[in-house]
Amino acid sequence: MAATKKLVIVESPAKAKTIGKYLGDDYEVMASVGHVRDLAHPRDLPPEVKKGPAGKFGIDIDNDFEPFYVTTDRGKKTVAELKRAAKDASEILLATDEDREGEAIAWHLLEVLKPKVPVRRMVFHEITPESIQKASDSTRDVDVALVDAQETRRILDRLYGFEVSPVLWRRVSGAKSAGRVQSPALKLIVDRELERRAFVSATYSDIEATGHKTSGESFAVSLTKLDDRRVASGRDFSDLGQLEGDAVLLGETEAAAVASMLQSDAVSPVVTKVEPKPYTRRPAAPFTTSTLQQEAGRKLRYSASQTMSIAQGLYENGHITYMRTDSVSLSAQAITAARAAAQALYGHGSVPSEPRLYKGKSKNSQEAHEAVRPAGDVFATPSELAGVLRSDELKLYDLIWKRTVASQMVDAKGETVSITIEAEPLPSGEGVEFSKATLSASGTILTERGFLQAYQESKDDEGAEAEKKDEKDADAILPPLTVGDVITISDVEAKSHNTQPPARYTEASLVKALEEKGIGRPSTYASIIQVIIDRNYVVRRGTALVPQWIAFPVTRLLQERFSDLVDYDFTAELEEDLDRIARGEYQRGEWLHKFYFGDGEHQGLKEIALAATEEIDARALNTLEISPTINLRVGKYGPFLEVTDPDTGEVKNVNLPLELAPDELTPEKAQQIADEPPVVDRVLGVDPQTGLEIVAKKGRFGPYVTEVLPEPEAPAEDAPKKKKASAPKPKTASLFQSMEIETIDLETALRLLALPREVGVDPESGEMITAQNGRYGPYLKKGTDTRSLDSEEKIFEIDVEGALQRFAEPKYGGRRQASALKTFEADPVSGKPILLKDGRFGPYVTDGEINATVPRGMPLDSLDFEAAVQLIADKRAKGPAPKRTAKKAPAKKKTAAKKTTTKKTVGKKKATPSKDGNPSSKSPKTVEIRDED
Repeated sequence: MAATKKLVIVESPAKAKTIGKYLGDDYEVMASVGHVRDLAHPRDLPPEVKKGPAGKFGIDIDNDFEPFYVTTDRGKKTVAELKRAAKDASEILLATDEDREGEAIAWHLLEVLKPKVPVRRMVFHEITPESIQKASDSTRDVDVALVDAQETRRILDRLYGFEVSPVLWRRVSGAKSAGRVQSPALKLIVDRELERRAFVSATYSDIEATGHKTSGESFAVSLTKLDDRRVASGRDFSDLGQLEGDAVLLGETEAAAVASMLQSDAVSPVVTKVEPKPYTRRPAAPFTTSTLQQEAGRKLRYSASQTMSIAQGLYENGHITYMRTDSVSLSAQAITAARAAAQALYGHGSVPSEPRLYKGKSKNSQEAHEAVRPAGDVFATPSELAGVLRSDELKLYDLIWKRTVASQMVDAKGETVSITIEAEPLPSGEGVEFSKATLSASGTILTERGFLQAYQESKDDEGAEAEKKDEKDADAILPPLTVGDVITISDVEAKSHNTQPPARYTEASLVKALEEKGIGRPSTYASIIQVIIDRNYVVRRGTALVPQWIAFPVTRLLQERFSDLVDYDFTAELEEDLDRIARGEYQRGEWLHKFYFGDGEHQGLKEIALAATEEIDARALNTLEISPTINLRVGKYGPFLEVTDPDTGEVKNVNLPLELAPDELTPEKAQQIADEPPVVDRVLGVDPQTGLEIVAKKGRFGPYVTEVLPEPEAPAEDAPKKKKASAPKPKTASLFQSMEIETIDLETALRLLALPREVGVDPESGEMITAQNGRYGPYLKKGTDTRSLDSEEKIFEIDVEGALQRFAEPKYGGRRQASALKTFEADPVSGKPILLKDGRFGPYVTDGEINATVPRGMPLDSLDFEAAVQLIADKRAKGPAPKRTAKKAPAKKKTAAKKTTTKKTVGKKKATPSKDGNPSSKSPKTVEIRDED
């Protein structure tokens, strides 16, 4: 049968479905579901390869760093389906994303399919009928330089991880791994926490009041100078709490005295200066990947991964352009659409006579070449998509739509007026001598709102206070004032303030910092943040990113032994080199050889990693001095305090509260924790039946009760030697969550030790029903059937009737729904209420569709709606966990085993035209792997 259809291959099924509707019956659109091949792990290499130069990394470091690729388990099925479809195709169009990753996926597909029909590369940055049709008519070859850049990054990450991570594992207990871009990102967060730990707060006061014209009109004023010296504010202090410069520092007493002086009848405040200035504010450029993540984090409280997940869905369903880009430019079609949308909503005067053109700073050419914007030549308004998109999708689309439309609108214009008022003579105060006070007021009046009608950009958390002040000034309306006007001052209020430490990074501000320092690329920011969270180096507290204690020795080791690899400038230069490879300016093999082996002038990674293992004091590395007598240690089971008695020199270890953030562990707090009386074993009494002593203890996994067994008698010296019998184990039982080790009594302890409790016999089956505590919580058992109980107390309370009623209820997949500890508003995505529950693996939040575990150390009483939404959104963005495959039973011995041969293709790509005109590689090397049947 003659081949009649063209085969189009994209990454995702959703994208395939949308594109399939636009291309028609002459095309078959299938999905590769991401990468079908990956770099081989060394354990998967055949024995003969493991012994060679590729054995350590799955990369032949002696042969131009040639990688060994294997088809993934998931990819095998996909490749088989694609090969079947390719046999009947007249042409294959590789329509993966137009970036490094997409180009690499296309090349790998070409390598594994080995098609006999023409193959072309089809690229587009928006999924609309017009763009898809245009892309299918304007194809190109696979960009090998772009593939080289992606492959180099993959190889570089493998070299980095496999050389650096083992050093961490050996020296830092609990360390997971190191990463080329994750480690500098973690260093940013740790350095900020160290700044917060070193910060010393200072106290200062300022004065605010209300000014009145003689006509009665009022306005807000604030004290700015005393005797022509500026009054100190928060920015005048160093991080160590020292006042810098010659500003006047007002304490509470001095500020109260000045406030009283200002209200004296002897003071005559007069306007001495009126400064009007034109106000102009230009719109922000359209979104790049980075600015989209930042703004969605600030305005919508979305995490970076959540933003990218939602944006991916909007793109694949044809609502926005490609979301991985560092370009701020808009196509002529998009500019026309944005201007038309602005004029339709805000009038013809809302757009300038000439279109606005934006130019980005990035030299990188690997991303899509247009900003993130609504798709098409006519932008659908958010209201038109209200019934089509989910709540979270609509919010993000609305943000993109407004930003894009606003970028083509006129400037916001107006006038900012600054007023200076001098009040003198000041009467004498209590211990305060000033003769003149200067107050100021300002306000902005907008004569043309311009783009602000559509959109206003948010500020980072660090600039939140400044932003509030700017908004306050912009909203303030000053009455007409002229020099010489006499002002009356009232409602004078002295306010005391404490300087605040540098704000912790949020995902939005971290993305901004990564971009500014050139660490990573826009498409990697979300994964960078997710990786350091998944490795338990960082936890979220609200929107803030808080480092765990283990992050400190990890960062310290990397900084001391791999200083270049976590240096921000070095990391940025690496990224630039990789971009040069993408542009064809550098050769991949030569660059990797220099990076790994060095070049004579500079050490390579191999030599640095070898030297890093020498003379590392693991104890010193994992120790942080809190005070002269208290050290924080990071050990096998987590952080703890090592406290030395200054008089006796005795050392004791004290557990650290999980919820305590690093900057909160001050010397005073550490001493308070160290001084808390230790929990000792409590003798509760004697079991009247066994005569054994019952004690309550505090163990590694929580408090429990146990019986004390007598010491075994030592055998007589002349007794014959017998096989050593196993020592009897005492009964133990964990305390319920509602119980305290300090208050539990003997009666309760004996009831716990007697579990499981016999509730009674089922009259129908004759089986005994028992109540007990298990690994997943309290439950009832009858034969092999079980039912969960709502609380541990029910173990002692439930009777036969209640138990039979419980068994009559559905099992709900083996356990009953946990009762809610808290109930929040509806999740913005599912529209269902969010519940906080205590489940089998600990507390979690759920909307009925997604269950997300509450991180260790997050206090449940501080878990609010925003945090719950964030946890569910992050879990949703990760997608479902991969299904576990059952382990195969050991094969029975056979007299003769049948051999099969599987070939895994490995090779270097060279885009040389083949006889059929396809870009193909040289004859690839093959590695034969033999497996027993």
